[in-house]
Amino acid sequence: MAKSRLIGDYPVIGIRPTIDGRRGVLKVRESLEEQTMNMAKSAAKLFTENLKYSNGEPVKVVIADTTIGRVAEAAACADKFKKEGVDITLTVTPCWCYGAETMDMDPQTIKAVWGFNGTERPGAVYLASVLATHAQKGLPAFGIYGHDVQEADDTEIPCDVKEKLLRFGRASVAAATMRGKSYLQIGSICMGIGGSIIDPAFIEEYLGMRVESVDEVEIIRRMTEGIYDEAEFQKALAWTKEKCKEGFDKNREDLQRNSEEKDADWEFVVKMMCIIKDLMNGNENLPEGREEERVGHNALAAGFQGQRQWTDFYPNCDFPEAMLNSSFDWNGAREPYILATENDVLNGLGMLFSKLLTNSAQIFADVRTYWSPEAVKRATGGYELEGHAKEAGGFIHLINSGAACLDANGQSKDADGNGCMKPWYDVTEEDQEAMLNATTWNYADFGYFRGGGFSSRFVTEAEMPVTMIRLNLVKNLGPMLQIAEGWTVKLPDEVTDVLWKRTDYTWPCTWFAPRVTGEGNFATAYDVMNNWGANHGAISYGHIGADLITLCSILRIPVAMHNVPEEKIFRPASWNAFGQDKEGQDFRACQAYGPMYKSIR
Repeated sequence: MAKSRLIGDYPVIGIRPTIDGRRGVLKVRESLEEQTMNMAKSAAKLFTENLKYSNGEPVKVVIADTTIGRVAEAAACADKFKKEGVDITLTVTPCWCYGAETMDMDPQTIKAVWGFNGTERPGAVYLASVLATHAQKGLPAFGIYGHDVQEADDTEIPCDVKEKLLRFGRASVAAATMRGKSYLQIGSICMGIGGSIIDPAFIEEYLGMRVESVDEVEIIRRMTEGIYDEAEFQKALAWTKEKCKEGFDKNREDLQRNSEEKDADWEFVVKMMCIIKDLMNGNENLPEGREEERVGHNALAAGFQGQRQWTDFYPNCDFPEAMLNSSFDWNGAREPYILATENDVLNGLGMLFSKLLTNSAQIFADVRTYWSPEAVKRATGGYELEGHAKEAGGFIHLINSGAACLDANGQSKDADGNGCMKPWYDVTEEDQEAMLNATTWNYADFGYFRGGGFSSRFVTEAEMPVTMIRLNLVKNLGPMLQIAEGWTVKLPDEVTDVLWKRTDYTWPCTWFAPRVTGEGNFATAYDVMNNWGANHGAISYGHIGADLITLCSILRIPVAMHNVPEEKIFRPASWNAFGQDKEGQDFRACQAYGPMYKSIR
């Protein structure tokens, strides 16, 4: 749908139809050929019709040339898949097969096995046998087995099987997309924030990515020496002047900059955005003689330090961060970038996980304040919480200097007219105009940003299902993820106004109510806030916690806190060998298997 910004092909899913290899007088294998290959074709159709890469193209699926009954055919399949760039394999079968002879033995592929639930042939027996062999060999694989018995000639995939196949597919494509790409940090540690202390070993060993680093002065060098695409800059500047409405200036009148100075700052931040794009993914249109700068850093995600050294002297990065993280710019709808504020690499990687699962823009925010029902009532002169906020026993204020994607204002509309955040390739021109019209760009607060700049300002108007996550690194444990599904909350305008003005009134504002369970970390919204692992959160549209749990199991990152229903949790089958409690299983299995890429560094 759109040309990939990255070097390297997208991951391919390979389907392995395994079969009972016995031939002879009874023609066992021959009787199963059509049914077995039909399973493979049905799975391929499901994937290609429902899964897309981050650039909007349908996921590529290849099927082994023949069914796989003995080791020679398994080897032929592996050879084909290697040439096709397969990173993910799904083995399908309706019958008994020779497990260790037919299984996928590649230690670097992400694996699942679907065993048909039928009575004529023991597909479930093969599934159990081969999953046991996977566990024995230290090659984790997801097991998929339908709840209800099907007829042998039934080619329809049951709903429960579809759900698991698609969850496996989404998570596997996300995990494999990261391989060989870069995280680019522009600058370094910001204001002592732990999340901006980059750990190359974690990124290399768990994600298969590399770390690239450039000093912020590179942006000034490129501005000074004209190392940018002048035509794109002029187009971007004209679009910005037409579409981006300047809001009020909260600074003291005697400190405010005049219109000429603000115009110069607009030129600076637009040029800065163009240069950050070039740093991430290159630009073949840079001036002659700048071949080195044209290639970029092949960055799937990036972060910008900003505070304090940069923002004390230069305009802040709020405009580039907000617009790059959004699903459109002067060229129309396009794949969102991931650019982490304050170079919080851990929050940026959380945003990356969710973006690759949804193909939609992600929100970066401070997890700023918990508002109890009593505090809201006192501060507003009597307002009583309703809906999700009442159910959660309060809500959490998500806000940060204007770096949140514009999609977060909820002005895009779904088919029923509800506010939403869409996959970027579904964002219409009407959606873009609505998001821009609901956003103002207010001059930076000199108390935070002495160098000036512009912060996006909006309030999330729609009540939307969202998932907030946080990736943390813990000494002697390693990485862990937290997940809180919930909803954005629409408060009455006058209530929003009172509460918003108690913090920075020029920054984007989102009220969030997690789905609570009445116990533990999810007893109330307060408990979610009180147990959150850091000062930032990455927020995605939709309830995608189950997909994130599956993705984290592939990456060997345990999930320490979540409110996903247990029946939605889908991890490799061997996790069941590590005890009965789901959370403990996850920690023990991730520790036992370790990061996928550690042994090949």
